[in-house]
Amino acid sequence: MDTQLGSQPPLGPIHVHFVLLSGSLILDWAGPAEALRMANQRLRDASQPEAFALHFTGPQFEVASSVGAVISAIAPLPAELPERSWVVLVGQPGATIAVDTGETQSLLHWLRGLRLQTGQLELVTVCAGAVLAGHAGLLHGHRATTHHHHLDELRRVAGGCDVVENRVFVLDGAVSSSAGVTTGVDLFLHRIAAVCGPALAAQVAQSMVVALRRGPNDPELSPFLAHRNHLHPALHRVQDAVGQHPQANWSVARMAEVACASPRHLTRLFLIHAAIAPLQYLRRIRLDVAQAALRSGHNVTQAAHIAGFTSDTQLRRTWHQMGRPGTPSDAA
Repeated sequence: MDTQLGSQPPLGPIHVHFVLLSGSLILDWAGPAEALRMANQRLRDASQPEAFALHFTGPQFEVASSVGAVISAIAPLPAELPERSWVVLVGQPGATIAVDTGETQSLLHWLRGLRLQTGQLELVTVCAGAVLAGHAGLLHGHRATTHHHHLDELRRVAGGCDVVENRVFVLDGAVSSSAGVTTGVDLFLHRIAAVCGPALAAQVAQSMVVALRRGPNDPELSPFLAHRNHLHPALHRVQDAVGQHPQANWSVARMAEVACASPRHLTRLFLIHAAIAPLQYLRRIRLDVAQAALRSGHNVTQAAHIAGFTSDTQLRRTWHQMGRPGTPSDAA
């Protein structure tokens, strides 16, 4: 696993198409769009290419949002989509989603022509955007969620969809769905982590002052994202540095230099704000890097070197101490 920012392969940006209708809930799309913009900014700051190209599209050139602000210069629904594209559908106010308007019928006609494929053309829904996808038949054979007020509606309109309750978001192949409003940011942070690496996603979450929440399909929150539910800038600097360069010769003293604090004060900050000791945090990060290297086909010695362990023996010892099942050799 490449722990540097922008670990995605050089395939060009993912084209993210936010579909806007009259009354679209502004937080459903503005929050995720800001997360993607911040991810691109982080990549530019690291002299790396942007990972996302943002587009705002819909049946009408100009619409009023849910709060009355008018959004103009909306691009027409494209006749063709770039190979690596996400289509993002968002919610609207009201107890149910009306689909009898001309603009919504135009959108549904366009959606029915999409052929979803993981890694090429994917669907992302926020809040009741899943209901629109259900009307278009895009959720058949998929698991999906939506805002709790629209769960029964989604069951009615999305035949063949396994509607999941009480989830922040659900990932199922080419379909990603979130429960609503702020959970759309959770979902996009998760997608940013998958494309750009968890270290960059953690930095975006920090910039947005968002607490990273565990995804519903994740068996465990990645150490890159764990222990980041705080607002202390010096501690975030240390965690960013360790996450980006876990192989470095880290010590508490060196971490303290990054934080511009004494080693004792840094240890206190870690325990108070991150609920973990500095070296324990470092071991968790290195173990996650090693485990990813093993899954990628490296042997134990190679994985230990990639992650910054002094030897495969140290990796095996840490593996056991951190309660990982089996041995590193089992994961290779």
